Amino acid sequence: NWLHHSVSSPPISWCVRVTLTLAAASLIAGFGSSFQYGYNVAVINSPAPEMKLFYTRIYEDRYGPMSDNLLTLLWSVTVSMFPLGGFFGSLMVAPLVNKFGRKGTLLFNNIFSIVPAIMMGVSEVAGSFEIIIAARFLVGICAGLSSNVVSMYLGEIAPKNYRGAIGIVPQLFITIGILVAQVFGVRNILGNMEGWPIMLGLTGIPAAIELLLLPFFPESPRYMLIQKGDEKTARKGLQRLRGWEDVDEELCEMRVEEQSEQAEGRLSVLNLFTFRSLRWQLLSVIFMNMGQQLSGVNAIYYYADSIYSSAGVADDHVQYVTVGTGAVNVFMTIAAVFIVEKSGRKLLLLIGFGVCCGACVLLTIALYFQTSLDWMPYVSIVCVIIYVIGHAIGPSPIPNVITTEMFRQSSRPPAFMVAGSVHWLSNFTVGLVFPFLERGLGAYSFIIFACICLATLIYIWVVIPETKNKTFLETSKLFAHRNKVDIVVEAGDSEIKETGGESSEQEIKNTFL
Repeated sequence: NWLHHSVSSPPISWCVRVTLTLAAASLIAGFGSSFQYGYNVAVINSPAPEMKLFYTRIYEDRYGPMSDNLLTLLWSVTVSMFPLGGFFGSLMVAPLVNKFGRKGTLLFNNIFSIVPAIMMGVSEVAGSFEIIIAARFLVGICAGLSSNVVSMYLGEIAPKNYRGAIGIVPQLFITIGILVAQVFGVRNILGNMEGWPIMLGLTGIPAAIELLLLPFFPESPRYMLIQKGDEKTARKGLQRLRGWEDVDEELCEMRVEEQSEQAEGRLSVLNLFTFRSLRWQLLSVIFMNMGQQLSGVNAIYYYADSIYSSAGVADDHVQYVTVGTGAVNVFMTIAAVFIVEKSGRKLLLLIGFGVCCGACVLLTIALYFQTSLDWMPYVSIVCVIIYVIGHAIGPSPIPNVITTEMFRQSSRPPAFMVAGSVHWLSNFTVGLVFPFLERGLGAYSFIIFACICLATLIYIWVVIPETKNKTFLETSKLFAHRNKVDIVVEAGDSEIKETGGESSEQEIKNTFL
């Protein structure tokens, strides 16, 4: 009987520990999928001069002289193909996670890493820059899928009191991926004429490791129970993830969630927009992801070296400053893992966007005065580092954690599709527009990012509730008043309420006022 709650189970049984199985699944999914996103964001940053020389050589061998504008355009396309692929990857999230499951999608997704890794590795031998552009698009699809599916998988297998910390693991591996790409990009390692094709091809290694190891870990029990109706597999998976036999309490909570969703059926993206009970959650996901990407973070990652050069750092030293910035990013994301369950999600978002806004304003002032004051270039570097710290504690890791928590099982895949599409379209826009923005506005381009940070901060302050230590159903209740829906607890649910203990769930239904 799935409602049975054994007295022999540990108190608040699904809220106490991280088991070896849960930790290993989180680390393998993070390294195999999220790491590649970060790695490919930064991998073409340091070897850019060598790659541009390769583009020019190949073009001139075929067609004759190449103009600067055409080279800028080809390079912008190379950079932007990655987020464009990410957008298309996001569109594939809902159909794939519903068909193959969360773990199954991550395994399938490795095709979009291993194939382009081989393509980029042989691009120089083949004498084709088109191969690099096509491979960047394919590896973008990989990142678009993994950036959404890893968060969904880890959010569903984590106990609620560790969901925030485990939810930051994907972002931690993204920052580690960025740092590894920056280290490999040092001139003496792989950021040189001979090394850059190897550097681009290394992205296939994490995918191969994930392909070998992840099959030994459980599929999301929520997916198995609620979407597949396979209680036996769900129970087995949950027992492995929690480290004890009695998981009835958590299965009960999943059953209640399943019942509360039966009226909705499986949601598509289109009818997600028609549900009044999900309206503000959806708006919040859109605003958070736009704010995250349009706040200038990718302008700093994609063009870090040129920012430091224009800030007056000697060419030989730029690569080391970039690596230092990446290390700060990793360190602050590790800090966020440990403080998110104490401070809550909302506070980290507010502090993060506030710091980013201030850093953008100061950076604008510093870049404006750097020619007239000798010490201003150092202020520019400090501003970039402060910006990275601000982004790493809130805007980078928290939106995906909150997206997982704001939606229930049937609405989560389409919600991640919307979140991912907004995320990657915004990312694509910044990658394509920023070089021209920098050329046209110069120092003033970061004022635009400051305004976006401020607008996002105000929205979060007014609209988004704290979701720390809440079950998925409890979080949906927090939005009920703003969505103008009435939460009605049905009388017949008292028995279910008793089984849930402290974290009890009631079957809810949304009644429009």
